[in-house]
Amino acid sequence: MGKVILSGHFIVPATQLDQMREALALHVELTRQEPGCIVFDVDEDLSERGRFTVYEAFVDQDAYDLHQERTKVSDWAEVSKDFDRHLTMSEE
Repeated sequence: MGKVILSGHFIVPATQLDQMREALALHVELTRQEPGCIVFDVDEDLSERGRFTVYEAFVDQDAYDLHQERTKVSDWAEVSKDFDRHLTMSEE
């Protein structure tokens, strides 16, 4: 089993930006503390309002799956449920 990488971007409606930014800060903090998280970066695109680039790396599929389980019951899951996601997963 190799490293799991998730990369791409998501689009946030303008009406949800403030709520999203608040929830994102905690989501990033908690994710970076998870066992098996190597990198977790979400950056706001300054040239396109509402677009955020994503790069995540986990040591293996099990670590990524645990991240997904935690995320499903988080505030982030509720806030981000309708975002337009363009993400690709790969394994190294």
